[in-house]
Amino acid sequence: MGYKIVHDRDECIGDGVCASLCPDNWEMADDGLANVLNTELGDDMGCNKDAAENCPTQCIHIIDESTGKCVIHTDCKYA
Repeated sequence: MGYKIVHDRDECIGDGVCASLCPDNWEMADDGLANVLNTELGDDMGCNKDAAENCPTQCIHIIDESTGKCVIHTDCKYA
């Protein structure tokens, strides 16, 4: 199993903190909003944890696939 990312792009404001903290998996698109490059993380959240924790709109959610629960924002709507 492992972890997966759900990016609520509609909530993204294009702050760029995700791409700054985790450039291997996040980029800023031409429209100024963030794009996640890989949603399947395996067993290692890596820098995606920092990206999710520091996103000003909390639109990056990391889901534990074994439990189906969000591991960063416990009140997320995707759990």
